[in-house]
Amino acid sequence: MKFAARLAAYQNNGMDALFAGNDPDLIAFAGGYPDPALFPQAELGAALAANTTATTLQYSTPAGAAALRQQLAVRMQRDGIPGTAEDVMLTQGAQQGIDLVARLLLDPGDGLVVEGPTYIGALSAFDSYQPHYYEVPMEADGMDLHALQRVLRKHQVKLIYTVPDFHNPTGAVMSLAKRKALVALANRYDCVILEDAPYRELRYSGVQLPPLRHFDTEGRVIFLSSFSKILAPSLRLGWVNADPALLAPLLALKGGADLETSSVVTHAVASYLQHSDLDAHIAHLRQVYAAKMARMRAALAPLLPAGATLTQPAGGFFLWLTVPGVDLTALVRDVLLPQAHVSIVPGATLSPMGHYRDSARLSFTGVTSAQIDAGCAALGRVLAQVGGAAQVQRL
Repeated sequence: MKFAARLAAYQNNGMDALFAGNDPDLIAFAGGYPDPALFPQAELGAALAANTTATTLQYSTPAGAAALRQQLAVRMQRDGIPGTAEDVMLTQGAQQGIDLVARLLLDPGDGLVVEGPTYIGALSAFDSYQPHYYEVPMEADGMDLHALQRVLRKHQVKLIYTVPDFHNPTGAVMSLAKRKALVALANRYDCVILEDAPYRELRYSGVQLPPLRHFDTEGRVIFLSSFSKILAPSLRLGWVNADPALLAPLLALKGGADLETSSVVTHAVASYLQHSDLDAHIAHLRQVYAAKMARMRAALAPLLPAGATLTQPAGGFFLWLTVPGVDLTALVRDVLLPQAHVSIVPGATLSPMGHYRDSARLSFTGVTSAQIDAGCAALGRVLAQVGGAAQVQRL
């Protein structure tokens, strides 16, 4: 029996690090899990029950429920993204959106720019289309656009993938100047930008910046987001906003992939948005997650070796830890998981080139305060053995 060559891309891609294993003592800082205590269970349960009807149990359309698409269009208009329900397609989570965009644009060997480091799930989706990766380093205010321009001058690039708001994994926010400049570069060099924005509404401090799609004058930006981080992951409900020239073929690919996103779920979420206050719910998420982020930094920072850095993002789900001279990939595998029972995501799995071996992503949202304290203490003890405890530097 011979499998397709693309299967090789999924071997040891690091995705298993994101999900809790069978260790009952494991403290999981790896997966980008929301806090389950914050799921609006009663409201979503009532909406699902009320919208499980003969109509919603029947086949629908690839674009998804018109009511929900209209509600999303209104929310995006408020956020600076023009368009109507006709410019929105519902997806099986944002992950399907990434896969569909890659399927639309990438042939084997095509140029693909990703941030270094980047979201592991995006790499997993892209890998099967066998692109040629160009990894552009991250800076404190987003992608290094000087490095990006050097790539674009020398190479043909079809797609630029970016997480401009509370970047996964570093937590960085792309500056206003860079947002405008990135769209201008895409226009100049004939590229499409995939703007992945699942954390956009989870800002804990500072001023919200317009999305890249706001500055799109040539229909080159595909905006992608999800309800996974603001309602519940198992809804598997995301959405794409794009100009018709990009959305129409994406709809065709969506139909071939799964025919439709669950009509029961989409109608239930539309009902939730109609009868509940999503903005108030998100405000509560921000409050809780900001406190968890502060707690993790306060617990871990004093325990880190000299020279280590730990980010202090203004939102999102993640802290980015760098311990120069320490191979965190090996440390996780050999010590942290089997002995300390703490999981983090090694930086090397977040790079198509295997870079950032001295770095790791930590998620603070899906764990309790007690787990944050215990997990950081255990991680600090392990790191002290390899570097000696000292105050952390702040990026």
